[in-house]
Amino acid sequence: MHRNTIELISPAGDWTCLRTALQAGADAVYFGAEGYNMRAASRSFTPEELPEVANACREYGAKAYLALNTLIYDNEISGMLETVTAAKSAGIDAVICWDMAVIETCRAEEMPFHISTQASISNYAAVRHFAALGASMIVLARELTIEQITAITESIRRDDLPVKIECFVHGAMCVAVSGRCFMSQDLFGKSANRGECLQPCRRKYSITDTDEKFELELGEDYVMSPEDLCAIEFIDVLVDAGISGFKIEGRNRSPEYVQFTTAAYRRAIDAFFAEENTAEGRKRFRKTAEKFKEDLSRVYNRGFSEGFYFGQPFDAWAKRYGSLGTEKKTYIGIVQKYYPKAEVAEILIHARGLQSGETLSIQGPETGLVLFDDTRFYCNEEPAEQAGKGDLVTLRCDRVRKGDKVYVIEKR
Repeated sequence: MHRNTIELISPAGDWTCLRTALQAGADAVYFGAEGYNMRAASRSFTPEELPEVANACREYGAKAYLALNTLIYDNEISGMLETVTAAKSAGIDAVICWDMAVIETCRAEEMPFHISTQASISNYAAVRHFAALGASMIVLARELTIEQITAITESIRRDDLPVKIECFVHGAMCVAVSGRCFMSQDLFGKSANRGECLQPCRRKYSITDTDEKFELELGEDYVMSPEDLCAIEFIDVLVDAGISGFKIEGRNRSPEYVQFTTAAYRRAIDAFFAEENTAEGRKRFRKTAEKFKEDLSRVYNRGFSEGFYFGQPFDAWAKRYGSLGTEKKTYIGIVQKYYPKAEVAEILIHARGLQSGETLSIQGPETGLVLFDDTRFYCNEEPAEQAGKGDLVTLRCDRVRKGDKVYVIEKR
C-alpha cells in the first residue's frame, strides 16, 4: 500500500482542536454537528460554520468529515436533512453515519457518506451491503482482529469494491460492542447512542453483602473501563492488513491531546513508509515507534492496550479512574496583544504565576495550539525569572492572537 492511500483522521471538538489537528499533520478531520453526533458534550459545529470548516481543511490539503452518527428520531428528520444539505453546499467531503435515515438522505442528496463503527460491521457480507448503498468508507467494528480485517480487505480487492476500510488506532475503548451501550441510559437517562454517555463504566463501585451488609470496593481494577487503544507500535501490521483510514478517537479531549496524538501518528506513518519493506526496515520502524509512544503517554490516557487487534484483551483494564498521563496543564493567563513584526506576545498573568524555563501552551480558535519549552520572558520590560498575578509578560513566539488562553504544562 502506498503512503498516499493512507489517511490519518483526527478529532475536532471545537475550532481550537480543529486547527491544532491540521497543524499537526492530519490528512482528515472529523467533527460533530449540533444535536447529531456521538459526542454531545463537545462543542460541535453549526451548519453556518461548515463552509469555514471546509475552507480551513482545504488550506492544509485535508478532508473534512461531518459526524451525524447518532440514532435519529422522526421529529429530527427535517433538521437532519438541513444539516446534510448544508454540508454538501459547504463542500464537506463526507458524512459519517449509520442510521438508515441519514444514509438514505445522503443518497438522495448525492452526499458522500462513511459508515460509523456504531453499525458494528464485522463481516464481508455487511461491507458489500453498505458498499452497494454507496458508502465510500466503512469503519469496522472495534472488536475485529487483524486476521478478520485482512480477510475483509482481501475480499474487497478480489471483488474490486469501491470502498475503503477505516479502523481506530488510538483512544478510548468502550466495554460495550462498538460503543452501543445502555448503561448510561438506564442509570441517568442519558443515552450513549445519542452522544450523551456519562461513562458510569469508568467509575469506582461498591458491592454489598445483602445478608451481613459487608461492603467491598471495586477499584483495584476498573473491570468495566478498558485501557486506551494505542496502535502506534504496529502501524506496519495495520497497513499490511489493507486499512486505509487510521482514526484517532477523542472529540472531547484537549488541544494538547489532539496535538500530541496527531503529531505522533503522523511521524509514525511517515517513518514506516520511509523505511525499506524488509525485516531490518520493520525493526528500525518499531524502534522509532517506541519513542513516539512515550510522547503519547504525556497526555490524557487510561493506560495503553492493543485493543482487539491480536485477540481478546483479557488484562487491558484501567488501574484507576481518570488519566495516567504524565503531564497536566494549568491556566495562568491570556494573550493581550501580539506584535507580528517582532513576533512577540504580551501576556497578562491571571493565576499561579510563571517561572523561567517552564513549558507553555497557548491556544485559541484561530491559533490552534502553540507549544514551546524552556520559556524565556520579560516582565515589565526587564528579563525575569518569575512573574506573578497581575504582571504583564512578553515573550517571542509563533503567531498567536488576542484572547488566546495560556497554560503551563507540568509533570504530574
